[in-house]
Amino acid sequence: MKKLLKKIFLYTVLLGSATFCFAQQQMSSLPNDPNVRTGKLDNGLTYYIRHNELPQHQADYYIAQKVGSVLEEENQRGLAHFLEHMCFNGTKHFPGKGIINYLETIGVKFGQNLNAYTSIDQTVYNISNVPTSRDGIADSCLLILHDWADGLTLDPKEIDSERGVIHEEWRTRQNAMMRMYEKVLPEIYPNSRYGHRLPIGLMSVVDNFPHQALRDYYEKWYRPDQQGIIVVGDVDVDNIEAKIKNIFADVKMPENPAKREYFEVPDVDYTIISMAKDKEIPTTQILTMFKHEAIKPEQKNNIEYLLIEYMKEMASTMLNDRLTELTQKANPPYLGASGGDESYMISKTKDAFTLFASAKDDGIDTAFVASLREVKRMKDFGFTKSEYARARANFLRSLEKQYNERNKTQNNSYVNEYVNNFLDGEPIPGIENEYTLYNQIVPNIPVEAINQIIPQIVNDSNMVVTLFMPDKEGFNYPTKEHITDLINYVKSEKLTPYQDKVSNEPLINDKPQAGKVIKTEEGKFNSKILTLSNGVRVILKTTDFKADEISMKAFSPGGSSLYETSNIININQLNSVAELGGLGNFSAINLEKALAGKDASASSNIGDLTEQINGKCSPKDLETMLQLTYLTFTAPRMDQEAFESYKTRLKTQLENAKAMPQKAFSDSIRVAIYNHHPRAISFTPEMVDKIDYNNILNMYKDRFKDASDFTFIFVGNIDQTTATPLIETYLGGLPSINREENFVDREMDIRKGEYTNVFHKDLQTPKATVIIVASGKTDYDLKNDLKMSMLSQLLNMSYLESVREKEGASYGVSVYGEISKYPKPEGEAMLQIYFDTDPDKRSAMTKIVIDELDNFVKNGAPAENLAKAKEFLHKQYKENQKLNGYWINQLYQYYWYKTDMNTDYDNTVDAITMNDIQEFANALLKQKNIIQLSMTSGDIK
Repeated sequence: MKKLLKKIFLYTVLLGSATFCFAQQQMSSLPNDPNVRTGKLDNGLTYYIRHNELPQHQADYYIAQKVGSVLEEENQRGLAHFLEHMCFNGTKHFPGKGIINYLETIGVKFGQNLNAYTSIDQTVYNISNVPTSRDGIADSCLLILHDWADGLTLDPKEIDSERGVIHEEWRTRQNAMMRMYEKVLPEIYPNSRYGHRLPIGLMSVVDNFPHQALRDYYEKWYRPDQQGIIVVGDVDVDNIEAKIKNIFADVKMPENPAKREYFEVPDVDYTIISMAKDKEIPTTQILTMFKHEAIKPEQKNNIEYLLIEYMKEMASTMLNDRLTELTQKANPPYLGASGGDESYMISKTKDAFTLFASAKDDGIDTAFVASLREVKRMKDFGFTKSEYARARANFLRSLEKQYNERNKTQNNSYVNEYVNNFLDGEPIPGIENEYTLYNQIVPNIPVEAINQIIPQIVNDSNMVVTLFMPDKEGFNYPTKEHITDLINYVKSEKLTPYQDKVSNEPLINDKPQAGKVIKTEEGKFNSKILTLSNGVRVILKTTDFKADEISMKAFSPGGSSLYETSNIININQLNSVAELGGLGNFSAINLEKALAGKDASASSNIGDLTEQINGKCSPKDLETMLQLTYLTFTAPRMDQEAFESYKTRLKTQLENAKAMPQKAFSDSIRVAIYNHHPRAISFTPEMVDKIDYNNILNMYKDRFKDASDFTFIFVGNIDQTTATPLIETYLGGLPSINREENFVDREMDIRKGEYTNVFHKDLQTPKATVIIVASGKTDYDLKNDLKMSMLSQLLNMSYLESVREKEGASYGVSVYGEISKYPKPEGEAMLQIYFDTDPDKRSAMTKIVIDELDNFVKNGAPAENLAKAKEFLHKQYKENQKLNGYWINQLYQYYWYKTDMNTDYDNTVDAITMNDIQEFANALLKQKNIIQLSMTSGDIK
């Protein structure tokens, strides 16, 4: 394959113009981004350091390990993942929960900024959004990475305590797909470790391995030649490099290190067909994979590799456009389909062009054949010049956006690049080099080059087909022989080339009659308010946070609350159906084609109390976003065929969702919270045929026929002088009838009083899911919002210690609180507590959770925990100050809810005491609006 790809590359070069000379001269290898400092210590440890100031005064610290579950022996299955957990349970310099405790004092929250993951071939740990205000913080974070690399205590008591936590993680993650993966992986990876090495492992191993086995695994595989340190942020690179050299110098390489083998995936001379079924999967999912050789890490750092990846991306993009187009047919062949070249399932030593299709129960053959047929059509005839022109334009526009944002890139984007470079050899030339290279090369790559690569990545001599199907009576399960017959049928078909229907018509043929700005005034948070002659209010806040971004949010009072409950079926489907037809003279598919090369979007949403338009664009595509906004108001398009397709797919999805346990739980939550309110319906398959397309479009048009009460908020790199004429044209030209209206309170209130429902549900994996909801009236303001946030954080800390660490009874208890405003004049607070557990422990754990809540009201929490919660809020607030999305939300809060949630934030945080939070919690709980809902596969008593 590599020789053929070189031929493709040379073929492409020969078609190039003189401007390609630079790329030809540089084709031997790609340079590394000069802004990243890389190096390797004498012990073999690799490091990457980059100075970056977004967010300001923060840095990310990562350690990537070329160690994963594939390295486990059969009696070690689960140890790689177990070891990841133990990194948070005691190290040489941070005993016990010292890492979590220290980092939370500087605003780094466990599970959010402090985390890790274990995969088949790698394990990655992160400490993110770390403040850089003190030099000692960098020392501590690097010392934590050092201890993860070579300083775990692996205390036997901590190991035994963590067994229960991992068992509960297994319980939470053991869903239908996981169970079916366990069945098919041995079949699609014959004679390979990959068939038996999912990271969660075997619970028989997790529950029983001897303590020394974990230490042996750690000392064997956690070693410097397999470890990469990544530090990106507002740091002094020289200083960090010196610290790394000093802190990690004592990490020793073993004298006779075990070979780190990357296990090959053997090819076979037949099509592998594997099937699995489960009672809890909602729809049949078909994966068709065309295996081919993966490019090795050491072969990637050259221009050839970038071109190969570009061509594969183009092929995938164009195929997906075709597959999506088929879903718009009145009787679509599948519920959804997509394709792309990627790693073969879970292995990085083999790649595969992977085709996904989701099928109706009686449509497996149709879905499989239709999706496979499009791959054959792609292989037989390739793509058209017009398809490629769109895909290439979108690629280059995305590249341009990255280039324009090169000085406004978040730390995590760079971290991901460097992690992938260390683990997989992915090039890191930097956006400046990529932008130059691609803009010289890509215009000279013709569609013929894309078409030439397809047979090399779609080779039907190395196919794998997997089917994941529902386990239920009456289901017509295909045989492997039948699947083989379908493959042969498609191979023998005589197809015709794809016909690309395109239009050069502009979005808007005739510009609207422009309005005028009749008033300009100062707005909140350094914004400008423009009042247009048709009544539209426009709020502009110019920022320099992102060079190539403008965000828009528009709102008006009313929403679906203005429609009677008798129309609830159409209200429920309003947003999904209204957008099906596209805009103006363009169907939804053709609209995407028309926007090729543009960075602009606008979409409508009709909520309970407001109708809204949300959009984003590049500054140079502002007019396009405003045109889309104008069409969204004035020219919704009806497409009966797309509507029939939607109904077909929706009915199938609703019918199949009944198999999902979570569906029963969510339906029960809806009943528990809203007490059978007629507007809180659970949509059923029987309701689909009652959807009235004309009625929905009439409701939609009614909500957007009057712009006079709309407020538009724009935040980003917006120049008022340039933007104002466009705003006057497209927003000033919107229809206005000056009606006065507001939302209606439909009394869809949270249930009052105490309510408990424990119900049994047969589950394939024993599990109990519990949610507790406390609600009540409270003032909607910044101080109460912060009290709710602190209460949630303090309870999360408490439950982490009691339910997860002490009892080992849950992977985690999640606490979330919010305060809402409208339709009532006063605010309403809602506190939610959610967890999964062993059915046999459900009752006891529910009692612990409630007792802890009551104990907080009486005794509060440790003072150091409140300090941690406050530090996190301060740090988060500083991060938010540089985000356009934050200011869109703040302006929306102020002009819709009439509440300032930003001014004097830090002082308000500092002023809140433990007693304030206890009183807040007590005021909420004493209203005695408590809902307890449990779904369990065990005893309901």
